[in-house]
Amino acid sequence: MTAIPPPPPAGRELSNPPSDGISNLRFSNHSDHLLVSSWDKTVRLYDASANVLRGEFVHGGPVLDCCFHDDSSGFSASVDNTVRRLVFNHNKEDILGKHDAPVRCVEYSYAAGQLITGSWDKTLKCWDPRGASGQEHTLVGTYPQPERVYSLSLVGNRLVVATAGRHVNVYDLRNMSQPEQRRESSLKYQTRCVRCYPNGTGYALSSVEGRVAMEFFDPSEASQAKKYAFKCHRKSEAGRDIVYPVNAIAFHPIYGTFATGGCDGYVNVWDGNNKKRLYQYSKYPTSIAALSFSRDGRLLAVASSYTFEEGDKPHEPDAIYVRSVNEIEVKPKPKVYPNPPT
Repeated sequence: MTAIPPPPPAGRELSNPPSDGISNLRFSNHSDHLLVSSWDKTVRLYDASANVLRGEFVHGGPVLDCCFHDDSSGFSASVDNTVRRLVFNHNKEDILGKHDAPVRCVEYSYAAGQLITGSWDKTLKCWDPRGASGQEHTLVGTYPQPERVYSLSLVGNRLVVATAGRHVNVYDLRNMSQPEQRRESSLKYQTRCVRCYPNGTGYALSSVEGRVAMEFFDPSEASQAKKYAFKCHRKSEAGRDIVYPVNAIAFHPIYGTFATGGCDGYVNVWDGNNKKRLYQYSKYPTSIAALSFSRDGRLLAVASSYTFEEGDKPHEPDAIYVRSVNEIEVKPKPKVYPNPPT
């Protein structure tokens, strides 16, 4: 009987990866399908468990983001200013609408039945993909932002928009006329990623300067007293600190712990409630560009893809790793209290 070799420490590498930088990857809410957008002008659909490329969609420019609608369709955001709908089983796509500059982010809200896009044209747009054909039928509204949109995240009816200039706007999707809250990032440097807590109470925000801020929606003093920030994705070399951008944040759907990925090639898992690092995976070949947990939290997809933070230089090929998640890596450890003196 031949022994099955253990999985490689980085996880299983998907075949047929994009040929240029990976801008995002996301697992489906319904299966182990994985949607991947890239600077090579494609969006690719993989079956991550079977390691099979199921479909590929070529765009007019690099693709900066993608998301699922359901298991048979998705959406993409491109540098060619377009927002596209992708129909997987027919391998076809149509243009849902356009911005006046590259589209940076795309999120589908199951609560509102709408697609939300954020662009470098300093606007947010909401679309109803069920609208009649023709772009003017699908656009629900356009909402000006203080600066270029860098990152979006949704939880229930809450939408968090992070822009250039360290602005953060919090919206209620049921009333988009103005933000519910206008905030400034607690971090001093440019925002890289924002992701809402699965329990809906707040969001994590990362910056280019090796830090993550843990924020809460409730404006009360008691809630705001709980917010904090921590340093990560750094190293000391010859007595000086080397600091890396934190490109990606992904929350575990079951435990509410989260993974961060940085330009140092590391993925760390954190317990935000107990302010502890739970795990660090062995180093990946290059920068971590994106992270996503599968719907049941059993798999973690990791995009190891140079993000050009040090300019054009020789770098490792872009790759997608899918790793099986062990409970010990993501489950919060119970607090140990000392025995009271007798």
